Amino acid sequence: MSKPSDQPSLRWDDHAIVTLDQRALPHERRLLRLNTVDDVITAITTLAVRGAPSIGLAGALGVVLSAYAHCSQGGTGDGQAAVRADAQRLAAARPTAVNLAWAVDRALAKLGDGPDAVLAEATAMIDEDRSVNRQMVAHAVRAVLDRCPQRPLRLLTHCNTGRLATAAVGTALGTILALADAGKVTEVLVDETRPLLQGARLTAWELAEAGVPHRVCVDSAAAAAMGQGLVDCVLVGADRITARGDVANKIGTYGLAIAAAHHNIPFIVVAPESSWDRSLADGRDIVIEERAADEVISYGGVRTTPRGTRAYNPAFDVTPASLISAIVSEHGVHHASEVSA
Repeated sequence: MSKPSDQPSLRWDDHAIVTLDQRALPHERRLLRLNTVDDVITAITTLAVRGAPSIGLAGALGVVLSAYAHCSQGGTGDGQAAVRADAQRLAAARPTAVNLAWAVDRALAKLGDGPDAVLAEATAMIDEDRSVNRQMVAHAVRAVLDRCPQRPLRLLTHCNTGRLATAAVGTALGTILALADAGKVTEVLVDETRPLLQGARLTAWELAEAGVPHRVCVDSAAAAAMGQGLVDCVLVGADRITARGDVANKIGTYGLAIAAAHHNIPFIVVAPESSWDRSLADGRDIVIEERAADEVISYGGVRTTPRGTRAYNPAFDVTPASLISAIVSEHGVHHASEVSA
């Protein structure tokens, strides 16, 4: 298998954030240079930057941009107030993924020490994410092998949870790649992930780069694949995890968990500690982002529904802890019953 690039999905470069524009993949590898807080917010809301860990890191670097713009001389008062206002806008860019607000708040906490300190904190978070990814993947590989047949596996995943969504190898997709490197994977089924096709465009691209055998399927084919014995384990990421272990993730995850439970297939969530929000008791408290109707009623700029048709377009759903076999973070493997105990 070929080795995909180890370069992080975003980086700080001479007072700007440089990142791969995920909207252009898989056909074009286009870099974006984000010079202002407004640039960062636009990149996050339009999904040029996406994936819970990545948008958190982008938000932290957005605070850095604001700190240099408003407090370049170590100023206080109005300058710091402007940075705090920018931080609020950054944190609100996508409300469901807790990593965004967590990372913004962590970077903002260094504002009193000046812009250089904010930058040092943000870049430290990138380095930490890379380390967290590797620890998490090691735990997740063991979790899969403990729960699955001792033979090369057929895996299914939803949305994109690889290096595009993090600063390193990824969460659920990072686990799949590690299993493939160990010769443990026969094939990966990739949900296309409607409506914006993060699976078909991004996950398939990462798997192709790594030389891992895979097929893309429409989201509604996943349950049928399980029924036909084509899936040994489902691996997904998370955007927010409650104290009870309920998980918010890309829309369609809940249905996968129901189908996996029906077919007695392990359903494993891989996400860093920064995705946990223990201030929320359960999934009913999670704010679910609803996106523009155009994403559903048209495709590629061409309308696909009759005029006047409205859309229901939640970006995420919530999977109850009772349907989850295990949640894996950098701290280890947790069963749902252990999370809520």
